[in-house]
Amino acid sequence: MKSEPFEIAGRRVGPDEPPFVIAELSGNHNRSLKRALAIIDASADAGADAVKLQTYTADTMTLDLREREFVIDDPASLWHGRSLYDLYDEAHTPWDWHAALFERARERGVILFSTPFDDSAVAFLETLRCPAYKIASFENTDTRLLRTVARTGKPIIISVGMASLAEIDQAVATCRSEGNDRIVLLKCTSTYPAEPADSDLRTIPHLRDAFGVQVGLSDHTLGIGVAVAAVALGASVIEKHVTMRRAEGGVDAAFSLEPDELRALVEETKRAHASLGTVRYGGSAAEQGSKQFRRSLYVSADLRAGDVLGPENLRAIRPGYGLSVAEYDRVLGMAVRRDVPRGSALDWGMLRAEPDAGE
Repeated sequence: MKSEPFEIAGRRVGPDEPPFVIAELSGNHNRSLKRALAIIDASADAGADAVKLQTYTADTMTLDLREREFVIDDPASLWHGRSLYDLYDEAHTPWDWHAALFERARERGVILFSTPFDDSAVAFLETLRCPAYKIASFENTDTRLLRTVARTGKPIIISVGMASLAEIDQAVATCRSEGNDRIVLLKCTSTYPAEPADSDLRTIPHLRDAFGVQVGLSDHTLGIGVAVAAVALGASVIEKHVTMRRAEGGVDAAFSLEPDELRALVEETKRAHASLGTVRYGGSAAEQGSKQFRRSLYVSADLRAGDVLGPENLRAIRPGYGLSVAEYDRVLGMAVRRDVPRGSALDWGMLRAEPDAGE
């Protein structure tokens, strides 16, 4: 099965198109609408195709408890010691900001869409004409949410962090059962930040071939190198978290790109995609002019008719207008049929013992 390219708000997404770059706003607004608007502006200026929100409230995500499993106890986590409720309350994008954010994105010519976390968020986003939906890694087994999103008929981008092959198959099948085949699967490592060694980018072409969908990367590593490598492996979509300045902090700031880095990501992923080309041997059209700088056979001393070619008067040098260097041993010992000045490109017409055409 092969997935056909499709459009997200008029932007075509597929292997023959430049990577669709998504700037993830997440909680990097730091509870400031002004900052959220600034991130949209900066993302547009950097050349991102889209900005993505997350649409939830603390109450739609978890219970207001500060004990047991409702507190993050992993010492390696950026959010160690925080309760889930307090973390989601800090990170969520207020719903009454959404209209202003969608309007700013339209003004700046950048696509805005969101990750809903329950049915109420989908219903709300539909009132704002959200053009696509993202399913987060932690919700990729929520078949109820997948069905709700699929029924909108909008493109669905699914992060597959932590998901088994069977769970991914179930997610894709759920969307297709609702008649929605505009699916992108994003390879994702659900650690924050993620290590490049844990990225396993070779999964990207396997996802494409196994499920017949568009593929990409939701990247939580530092820098842009992993994302550029993903494009070389077939990623059509790249998602990275973005902030104005990491030094200003925020729930996701530590593994987010600053605007200049986002611009570099856009530029370098486009270069990586442009470099893919096709399987080709024998040189491209752009290389034809360079063939003159290959080595070839030249007469390196003045010769009189009847002189024999040998190492003392025949050399393999640049440029490439003479016989191929591969003919060197074949022409040694042959005599020239006329006078040949030093610096002449050797050709068969100069030689008295010219080979038959069939040789």
